[in-house]
Amino acid sequence: MGVDLRQVVAGVLTLTMFVMLGNMIKRDHFDSVEGKFPGARDVEFDGEKVSEQGLVTFSKKSTNGPWVEGGLELKPCWKESNFDDVESKGFVTFSLTNGPEYHVSQIADAVVVARYIGATLVLPDIRGNKPGDERKFEEIYDVEKFVKSLVGVVKVVKRLPEDVSIRDFAVVKVPNRVSEDHIAEQIEPVFRTNSNVRLATFFPSVNMRKTTKTSASDSVACLAMFGTLELQPEVNEVVDSMIERLRTLSRKSDGRFIAVDLRVEILDKKGCHGSSATGTKSCFSAQEIAIFLRKIGFGKDTTIYLTQPRWDESLDVLKDIFPKTYTKESILPADKKAKFLESEDSEFEKVIDFYMCSQSDVFVPAISGLFYANVAGKRIASGKTQILVPADIPGTSSSVTNHFSPYISKKNHMAHSCFC
Repeated sequence: MGVDLRQVVAGVLTLTMFVMLGNMIKRDHFDSVEGKFPGARDVEFDGEKVSEQGLVTFSKKSTNGPWVEGGLELKPCWKESNFDDVESKGFVTFSLTNGPEYHVSQIADAVVVARYIGATLVLPDIRGNKPGDERKFEEIYDVEKFVKSLVGVVKVVKRLPEDVSIRDFAVVKVPNRVSEDHIAEQIEPVFRTNSNVRLATFFPSVNMRKTTKTSASDSVACLAMFGTLELQPEVNEVVDSMIERLRTLSRKSDGRFIAVDLRVEILDKKGCHGSSATGTKSCFSAQEIAIFLRKIGFGKDTTIYLTQPRWDESLDVLKDIFPKTYTKESILPADKKAKFLESEDSEFEKVIDFYMCSQSDVFVPAISGLFYANVAGKRIASGKTQILVPADIPGTSSSVTNHFSPYISKKNHMAHSCFC
């Protein structure tokens, strides 16, 4: 006999109500910056009544949930005046692969390498996961913005001269966040011999934490990662229209919404829900996300955007608890669906998700990895610091501040080295 996930949720909440009653007797007040939900009332929650007064807390400035006001948009620490023109000799080519979370890192590495060895950077193409799935850079990103942002740093051309053949390029592997030592030892000798190199970036880790070690290329890496890529107008317009649609649906929470990176195909992978050596989980299911958001104080009228490509029945439990839960297929403008929802592995869909999560009021990464890390970087730069890392909360509730991403609470993301 199958188990109804909604009954499971209801059972868990019924058990935790007894703990809530005990804690309410012991606790007389909240911290000065927090308060109880106004107007204690009962609401139907999966067939059980749950008191909204309890221990769920939120900022006094917020309504209908523990919304936290965003910080100030930061300014770049790097100075473009520090970049001296470098005589260009030879070419560097590369491709953007695996989605926008990889693109920003691949751009940074390519610019750092080209700058160090004094080469001209060729505008990359964009390649998907399937054979033959290729796009031009300008189909996704703003070419003029990209070229202009790198003036004085590296020379950029849109294509190779006719007398230069890609067949003559030496392929070199480049680790993400490539160091000057690696370039000097592994890449520059090859470039001197061949005059042209093609970069193949690999990711030995998805760690985006800042380091204490500094180098002359840090400013170049910061500029390349955070100051070069913008969506081309049509794609940007689609993202803006989707955000506006979600804000319209979020009137009861003052136009605010949560973006959750939750993709069923990754959740289904073996070992996804297992504990790591540190005792933390690598991802969370729709049911676990629903319970987490309720326990930290988000109400049933909260609007949620999911990165899942198409609706899946495993998401029903989340929608039962938060009825205003949407995937892109339900909020994308009708006249754009044919182009932007052409396949479940569309590069357009990946880009939309990345920028939706970067611009939402709250971001919840149900899956750990580079998507989370590089979305966090963009959010830090723009002052959108409410990034909440899910957890299995043992009690009935928890303060939202207990779940801020370490990238925010500890300021250990590399973006903090790039912005002031």
